[in-house]
Amino acid sequence: MSEGLGEWGDDPEESTAADEPAADGDADAPELFYPNVAEFVSNKLANTYRRQINIQGGVTWCPQWWKHAEAISRLEALWRAWEFLRLDGSTGMSVWWRDHADHHMSVLLSTDGPFRGCNPEDGHRSKLSPLPCEEPPTGLF
Repeated sequence: MSEGLGEWGDDPEESTAADEPAADGDADAPELFYPNVAEFVSNKLANTYRRQINIQGGVTWCPQWWKHAEAISRLEALWRAWEFLRLDGSTGMSVWWRDHADHHMSVLLSTDGPFRGCNPEDGHRSKLSPLPCEEPPTGLF
């Protein structure tokens, strides 16, 4: 991650935790339907959660979503929740939509969300600065 920007660099050789293989310790874990968050976003989420992107305001999206640390975290959470809840044949998908997809996608797609300044036509724009933080007093934590 670029220092102080909260954005991912342009180097495609950089890896994320989602690219690393899962630990072999849990042999009972069900096989993943999507091998990583990028496959989930491209093949499931983008095709299922369709919205009209309004470049002038309203709904925003970044075609390079993987350059936004917040988006990676939220989309990874959506993917993991989907992988778990897809196995619940009764209300799993309803729970996923209600408790996960609608919540996180509303934040991601909002005009003041992490994609502010980005759009599918012009692409990624790093316009957001990290939240200001001061060092806490020594010994507080």
